[in-house]
Amino acid sequence: MERPHPHYDRLIAAARHAGPVTVAVAHPCDRSALEGALDAARMGLIQPILVGPVERIRQEAEAAGLDIGALPLVDTEHSHASAARAVQLIHEGRASVLMKGSLHTDELMGAVVATATGLRTARRLSHCFVMDVPGRDEPLIITDAAVNIIPTLSDKVDIVQNAIDLAHVLRFDPVKVAILAAVETVSAKMPSTIDAAALCKMADRGQITGALLDGPLAMDNAISPEAAAIKHLVSLVAGRANILVAPDLEAGNMLAKSLTFMAGASAAGIVLGARVPVILTSRADTVQARLASCAVAVLVAHSKLSGARILGG
Repeated sequence: MERPHPHYDRLIAAARHAGPVTVAVAHPCDRSALEGALDAARMGLIQPILVGPVERIRQEAEAAGLDIGALPLVDTEHSHASAARAVQLIHEGRASVLMKGSLHTDELMGAVVATATGLRTARRLSHCFVMDVPGRDEPLIITDAAVNIIPTLSDKVDIVQNAIDLAHVLRFDPVKVAILAAVETVSAKMPSTIDAAALCKMADRGQITGALLDGPLAMDNAISPEAAAIKHLVSLVAGRANILVAPDLEAGNMLAKSLTFMAGASAAGIVLGARVPVILTSRADTVQARLASCAVAVLVAHSKLSGARILGG
């Protein structure tokens, strides 16, 4: 049985209240991808368009005992074509969210960032895990754990701002960002601490907006008020962070998966910074995590359309 995740229940309820959005599902050619789209459709979160080799999709659905008869299908030859066609549906205004099916993440993101036909904006793309961690009184955002491998300081500005913007959609109040490192002091020998200090000063100068920032902070100082007090850290963020910015993808990925597989957390994933939100799910995700990923994307999509924060507190 899945653990209860009340924060996800709240996200899903808010997304259902906002109403379904049309989602282009790129290459849903296995049971996991098809079930994810169908579960979200049955919950009233999304209206999926299945983009891929139609005969293969139908064969997979039949083998899994899944009824896709009511869903629109767009035929393509292979996974690369599925990604490109799904992106094209966004350009045509037929869908407002993109969702990964059974193709590799690199294939989907390649179509998203394509110069002439992709969905890029002036903002760098980044990934956020919205995590429901047992014992916390609000969700926790971890970034970036899936897109930017070794982000530069310039990359981190967009990574942080993307996460802050998401936090506002989810009605975090206030938004408190911890820039993580191994220590809480700035060291010339540790580039991540220098980046953290620079990001905080950029926030002071209005180059990053909408949140309180502090860093460098070690993980314990970021989330534990007791640890922050022991280190004599006087900060509105230390011990109370609701966004954790990892120094690189490996650290962020290990942090998110450690919370998932050792602390009973659940992780909903979304890519931000493109014209539309991009849902990235894994076959290891629980049903609730997949639904929460869709719910987050729905809320972001509605926010883009209305310019309003729509998740009730």
